[in-house]
Amino acid sequence: MDLVAEWFRQLYDTTGINLTIVYDAYDRQRFISGVGMTIYLSVVSILISIVIGAIGAWAQGSPLRAVRAAVNGFVVVFRNTPPLVQIFFFYFGLGQILPRVENEDGMMVQIISNVQWAIISLSLFAGAYNVEIFRSGIEAVPRTTTEAAEALGYTRMGVYRHVLLPLALRICLPALNNNLVNLLKTTTLAYAIAVPEALYVSKQIWNDSQNVPVMMTVLLLLYTGLVGILVFIMHRWERALAIPGYGQGAAK
Repeated sequence: MDLVAEWFRQLYDTTGINLTIVYDAYDRQRFISGVGMTIYLSVVSILISIVIGAIGAWAQGSPLRAVRAAVNGFVVVFRNTPPLVQIFFFYFGLGQILPRVENEDGMMVQIISNVQWAIISLSLFAGAYNVEIFRSGIEAVPRTTTEAAEALGYTRMGVYRHVLLPLALRICLPALNNNLVNLLKTTTLAYAIAVPEALYVSKQIWNDSQNVPVMMTVLLLLYTGLVGILVFIMHRWERALAIPGYGQGAAK
């Protein structure tokens, strides 16, 4: 590792390419921590948003008008407002009126941290889109399939869990994939409330080292790689779930 660090120091001296995240232990640790936070935000938000989408799509078919109206209202609010505004609303709006607690340093802080607010906001934002994505998949399942399940004695929840949702998921996976990719990229907005994700720590590094072009190139490559990994996973999942007549299996 020392040889690698020394090579990058010489690279900086000879070419001006200043990759402090390689040869400086402090910057390297900061950057690794930021990448870890980005991955954490992405994974947790993706999982929660998928759950929100599945539950919301089921609730849209509720016989209760109030439930359907609540879900539709949720979708309209979170789909029609910018995600940055939503993050500010939760952190600076709701966060200011919630009770405060004393931390280990004796300071009064918000009961919900900036990281938690970022996860909540990103999950609800992506979840609103996922509700519509799952709904489109459910509507693409033939009505006769639902009727057959009901004839076998399945309850409304049983039909959804065992018949509709598995088939709808196969149909809507391409659209879901696109939304989850967008969610991963949207995690950069957590920078605005000082969540130490990749963009936030990169800005700290380039402020200290004056290597803006280098760090922006690193960030570009980082997110290209992260999105590529997510797309690869989603495509593998799509192929694993493929059955004749639904989703990817429909084309075979």
